[in-house]
Amino acid sequence: MPVRLVLSTCPDADTAARIARALVEERLAACVGALPGLVSTYRWQGRVEQAGEAQLLIKTRAGRLDALIARLAQLHPYELPEILAVEAGGLPAYLAWVAEQTCEEP
Repeated sequence: MPVRLVLSTCPDADTAARIARALVEERLAACVGALPGLVSTYRWQGRVEQAGEAQLLIKTRAGRLDALIARLAQLHPYELPEILAVEAGGLPAYLAWVAEQTCEEP
């Protein structure tokens, strides 16, 4: 089962925790890691900005990616949230666990 790693930044640890819990409870993600202390530098509306953020590392299966993206965009407070998905490989047993945890029916 193909697995995807989805990256998204959040404005703070509380928002990251709220989003992570919702995605796992709804079986859209098997696991979400939150890395606090990220400093992002980016151009927004013609200005270079810097902001402290928390980085989410979201693991899901490819078949749930579209639903996860839609829900993440709905939960996210940013006008234009970072939502990037990359194909992930790894330990077969872990990949199978991700697939099992993200089944639509438990």
